[in-house]
Amino acid sequence: MDDDFEFPAANNDAEMPMDEDNDIDLPVGNSILKVGEEKDIGNGLKKKLLKEGDGWEKPSSGDEVEVHYVGTLLDGTQFDSSRDRGTPFKFKLGQGQVIKGWDEGIKTMKKGEKAIFIIPPELAYGESGSPPTIPSNATLQFEVELLSWISVKDICKDGGIFKKILTEGEGWQNPKDLDEVHVKYEARLEDGTLVSKSDGVEFTVEDGYFCPALSKAVKTMKKGEKVFLTVKPQYGFGEKGRGATGDECDVPPNATLHINLELVSWKTVSEITSDKKVLKKILKEGEGYEKPNDGAIVQVKLIGKLQDGTVFVKKGYDEDPPFEFKVDEEQVIDGLDIAVKTMKKGEIALVTVQPEYAFGPSESPQELAVVTGNSTLYYEVEMVSFVKEKESWDMSTQEKIEAAGKKKDEGNALFKAGKYQRASKRYEKAVKLIEYDSSFGEDEKQQAKVLKVTCNLNNAACKLKLKDYKEAVKLCTKVLEIESQNVKALYRRAQAYIHLVDLDLAELDIKKALEIDPDNRDVKLEYKVWKEKVKEYNKKDAQFYGNIFAKMLGQPKSAGAAAKHEAVPMTIDSKA
Repeated sequence: MDDDFEFPAANNDAEMPMDEDNDIDLPVGNSILKVGEEKDIGNGLKKKLLKEGDGWEKPSSGDEVEVHYVGTLLDGTQFDSSRDRGTPFKFKLGQGQVIKGWDEGIKTMKKGEKAIFIIPPELAYGESGSPPTIPSNATLQFEVELLSWISVKDICKDGGIFKKILTEGEGWQNPKDLDEVHVKYEARLEDGTLVSKSDGVEFTVEDGYFCPALSKAVKTMKKGEKVFLTVKPQYGFGEKGRGATGDECDVPPNATLHINLELVSWKTVSEITSDKKVLKKILKEGEGYEKPNDGAIVQVKLIGKLQDGTVFVKKGYDEDPPFEFKVDEEQVIDGLDIAVKTMKKGEIALVTVQPEYAFGPSESPQELAVVTGNSTLYYEVEMVSFVKEKESWDMSTQEKIEAAGKKKDEGNALFKAGKYQRASKRYEKAVKLIEYDSSFGEDEKQQAKVLKVTCNLNNAACKLKLKDYKEAVKLCTKVLEIESQNVKALYRRAQAYIHLVDLDLAELDIKKALEIDPDNRDVKLEYKVWKEKVKEYNKKDAQFYGNIFAKMLGQPKSAGAAAKHEAVPMTIDSKA
């Protein structure tokens, strides 16, 4: 046979065009084959394992595989051999470049594996054969050794960008949209014309660089990975192309690009707050996995700058000791407080803090400069060390009770200062410390019970202030599960129900509270509020149905009709 023998797809009626979506999943893989064993692996294709491969990975459709093979007829007549030529054979798997039996069989192999495939005519050359060496309807036998493969992926799943891995990267992580990547690349047209090149450029992934393909590709790459990209126009410069710029050549309309790309490194940028108003870019990775918790004592070096580069604070440098503060104690701005909790020892990061988590609209004189209102701040922070606040699992039962009492007192002080969100967090932490009391003694259980009731009640008051009425209901219900006659819990739950327009449930709580404490002034006042709400909703209900009736009758609604309807008692839907 000729040296360029490429096993074209059979042209009989049974042959199907091959693409990634038409790959057939074989029911039997070589993982259950033993050396010397032969099995039908689907569609009449038989496989006999001669030598086990390495690892567990197998090639996929689109991958460029390299094999050695010997092809014979069933009578032993050899018609082709890459071994005789001394050159391995390369092709793209699953792309119809070879007979279907090869596409199906080789994707079951591991690197270094050797096997014999017996391929029926319908997966080979069918009725046509391949004269003069392969007759019509011939069953073929191939001894195949899978030497290696280069992974080729359609990374956008639309044929727009094909990625061939030239050098594997390190680890398992890939850059995300906010990350800043450092890459090297070289872009050429299909005829080899160089259009752009850089020996090192940095950009934010979501902002992209040169053409959209770079941003798409780097999100699939690992540190140190080198790839070859085939980029169709939709991810290059499209129908318009690009004019020459500086030293770079123009890109014609509808041009396909070939890009060699290396992901040298990247700096991770994470959203510290859900509203994206505090961001952290890691400049140097920290050690281990531990991070400060609320209450931890941290020591940091920091430099704070304004947008124009003006330094307004500098601590821990020039032989000064590191700046020390306690997390979650309002000793620094909120953005910095939140950010340090995400840092490891030795980590260096750039933290960007928008005004809402800094000094807000107010002007604030700082150590080295004045921070004007509504300023975004930029901190370079190095986590020198930290001492975590003792975790509950490291505490004795009495220590847990003492710590919970301290958190409760802190919460009370914050509540009185109008800092309801922070107070709520203190109460939640207090309850968590004593939530599981199976190891407590009887006296300790009683102390824990009192603390749970107080903290949940106070937290419910916080939630009412914060207009989180559903959570207020849950907290009051927890108290009532412990103390069913607790008037404050009934009162606060009734308040929450009124705001949620669960007026039936609010009435039940108010009446029960008055049964327990008939002279309670706050509950009586809430009963008046409830009655006003009922009247208000009855009136709205009357107007609503009055308008409907008027439309049905095709006449204007009379004041008398409305008044008559309003007099009818209303049943409140407690699920409203």
